[in-house]
Amino acid sequence: MAPSALSLKLCILLSVLGILACQAASRPLAEATAMRKHERWMVRYGRVYADEAEKERRFKIFKENMERIEGFNRAGNRPYKLGINEFADQTNEEFRAARNGYKLPSLPRVEEETAWFKYENVSDVPASMDWRKKGAVTPVKDQGQCGSCWAFSAIAATEGITQLTTKKLISLSEQELVDCDVVKGEDEGCEGGYMEDAFKFIIKNKGIALESTYPYTAADGKCNAKEAASAAARISGFEKVPKNDEAALLKAVANQPVSVSIDAGDFSFQFYKSGVFTGPCGTMLDHGVTAVGYDKDANGTKYWVVKNSWGTSWGEEGYIRMERDIAAKHGLCGIAMDSSYPTA
Repeated sequence: MAPSALSLKLCILLSVLGILACQAASRPLAEATAMRKHERWMVRYGRVYADEAEKERRFKIFKENMERIEGFNRAGNRPYKLGINEFADQTNEEFRAARNGYKLPSLPRVEEETAWFKYENVSDVPASMDWRKKGAVTPVKDQGQCGSCWAFSAIAATEGITQLTTKKLISLSEQELVDCDVVKGEDEGCEGGYMEDAFKFIIKNKGIALESTYPYTAADGKCNAKEAASAAARISGFEKVPKNDEAALLKAVANQPVSVSIDAGDFSFQFYKSGVFTGPCGTMLDHGVTAVGYDKDANGTKYWVVKNSWGTSWGEEGYIRMERDIAAKHGLCGIAMDSSYPTA
């Protein structure tokens, strides 16, 4: 072999070995960086693990989630961003099990499917609406590790109609619903429930207590009949929004905050940070939230303003903007499939 050819092969071999050596050196560095980020995250969210084995397991989940989030944001092919939040050490399966507690009734309810929709003939709605700016929305709350989203959705809608009728914004009790609105196989506190059943309970109970009177514990408890009897707000009934009809939902939200059901099970929903959310998501409804407005962004993309119950570290200070008026009749993530609102 000619000396020049040998030299060339030697140079190539040394280059390859150099690249491999750099890669090997960078792996511990990347691991150390991820560990530092995890430690800072633990301090920020007050996370403490039972032992080193649990910490190691949670670190691996954290690192995998972080890498996936960074990859999503680098791709830049969606109009929204993901971000590390307090759920970063949970798998998507763990997260869904703890946070998504919407449960459809076990039996169909024909009378509710054909119920009156008082906004049916509304023909003129504002181009945008934000009930937060109109003083009808309380600060974002946090349901904790309890599948009580249904209670938070129903209470937010009830707080809204209460403010609209009394001109007073008061924070009402989700815990009363968790403890007292218990129907085996239907509403089961932290094991899930249904917003319309919550409205029925409030009507039957002749009202709902203040948050301060019956505070939230993020756990199932025994119904405190005395506190439950101290009604601070009442509703006279509730109505369903026509199914699979975003135009009808728009009419309702133009007039008051509305309880809506969505499919919030995707990884991108767990780590949503900002922007107009466009999916991916399906129609396997598993989460109750509250539509508190609508608008469009600078690019003309229409969206819903949705109040969640996962605290302010999630999303846009606890809210998500979800794309509106999509081609599918059920709306993005099924938002138009099952929604309702209280009347007073």
